[in-house]
Amino acid sequence: MGSYLSSFVGGGEAQAATEESGSPSEPSRVIAFHSSNRWQLHFNSSKQLNKLIVVDFAATWCGPCKFMEPAINAMSSNYPDVDFVKIDVDELSDVAQEFGVQAMPTFLLLKQGKEVERVVGAKKDELEQKILKHREAPKYAA
Repeated sequence: MGSYLSSFVGGGEAQAATEESGSPSEPSRVIAFHSSNRWQLHFNSSKQLNKLIVVDFAATWCGPCKFMEPAINAMSSNYPDVDFVKIDVDELSDVAQEFGVQAMPTFLLLKQGKEVERVVGAKKDELEQKILKHREAPKYAA
C-alpha cells in the first residue's frame, strides 16, 4: 500500500528513473511516467516555466529505443537544466496519440507546453544539437 500511495502522490517517478539507468555509476535523471494523470499534472505545471523538456516516447520491445537509453541517461546527467521524461507508448498510448507519435523512438522537445523540435529515430547527435539549441544556457558570474 505504501508504494502504491507514494507512486500515486508522486514519490515513484524518481525511484523508477534511477532503476532504469542500468548503471549505478551514472544515475539517471529521466522521469518515467506510468500514469496519464501524473504526466498531465507534470506537463501542465511545466507550461509556467521556460525550461526545456525532452520527452522520449519509447517501447520496451523497440531495439532503437534500447540503443538510445544510455545516451538519454548521459544527456540527463550532462544537462541538469533540462527535464528528461520517458513515456512508454504501449502504457500511455493516449499521451503518444495526443502528440502524434507514430514511430519509436520519437523525442519531443517542449517549452512552455509547446513543441519546439521533434527527432524521430535513434539520432543521438541530432537530438543533442537540438537540446543545445533550445536549452537555457547556465548563467555564470563574470
